[in-house]
Amino acid sequence: MSYKVDLNCDMGESFGAYQMGNDAEILNFVTSANIACGFHAGDPATMRKTVKMALDKNVGIGAHPGLQDLVGFGRRNMAISPQEAYDLTVYQIGALSGFVQAEGGRLQHVKAHGALYNMAAKNAVLSEAIAEAVYKIDPELILFGLSGSELVKAGEKVGLRTASEVFSDRTYQLDGSLTPRTEANALITDTDSALEQVIRMVKENKVKTLQNQDVELKAETICIHGDGVAALEFAESLSKSLSHAGITIQKVEEFI
Repeated sequence: MSYKVDLNCDMGESFGAYQMGNDAEILNFVTSANIACGFHAGDPATMRKTVKMALDKNVGIGAHPGLQDLVGFGRRNMAISPQEAYDLTVYQIGALSGFVQAEGGRLQHVKAHGALYNMAAKNAVLSEAIAEAVYKIDPELILFGLSGSELVKAGEKVGLRTASEVFSDRTYQLDGSLTPRTEANALITDTDSALEQVIRMVKENKVKTLQNQDVELKAETICIHGDGVAALEFAESLSKSLSHAGITIQKVEEFI
């Protein structure tokens, strides 16, 4: 049996004089880049530079819209309405799409960031607003969402291609959601444990929860975080481990 998976990373999250991540190097190991659009992180210059780097390395480009919360890095829940979710999604996709078009490229996907992503994973109405925004901009875009989430369901309902996402460095709960970052053991810091989890998710469509029970999921794209202290080393290790396990790393638009 052949296995294919996309490897995505959040990028373009520097802001002004503040530098975050090692985007240029990590782009050597991923197939899709989720580029911040200025609300939770990023700025016009960073967006332009990151888009250009991704195109130069033939990496699929995605808009990474988040809540308007620079101080909280978009990771704090906000009581936004579905209309506000629609508007901020359209606004941010439009901003990044402008830079992609200016550089001669094409947008591949959309992936909500942080709290917006996690809120939409459980809130069907919010998810439908985000999916509608994506579809109205371009029905050919691929919507990324947590495997089994309301966001994936909303994307399919509106007629978008979707990519079910799993996380290499996060632990899971019994309902298939990610353990909140505010709780203990939310992050997997041991590289071998993270790699083992990823390979099992791709090959067996299962993950062991913090409650020590398996839940089923679909792994079409794997998220790695580019802002960790060992992000580059982990990206390289993950790329090699997937290949050794007989798993082909490929841009999501090529097999979805």
